[in-house]
Amino acid sequence: MAEVVNLRTKRKQAARAAARKTAGESAARSGRTRAERELEEARAEKSARDLDAHRRETD
Repeated sequence: MAEVVNLRTKRKQAARAAARKTAGESAARSGRTRAERELEEARAEKSARDLDAHRRETD
C-alpha cells in the first residue's frame, strides 16, 4: 500500500524550502563587505570592457 500524503503539508514544506533558499541567497549577497562588492563590480566592468574590445566592427 502507498503512504497517505497530506498535500497541504507538502505544499507548505515546499514553500518553506523556497523561502529558506531565497533568504540564504539574500544573506550571502548582502553579507559581503563594501570592498568585496566594489571589487566584484570592478571585475565585471573590466570583463565587459575586454569583451567589447575584442568585437569586430562591421560596416
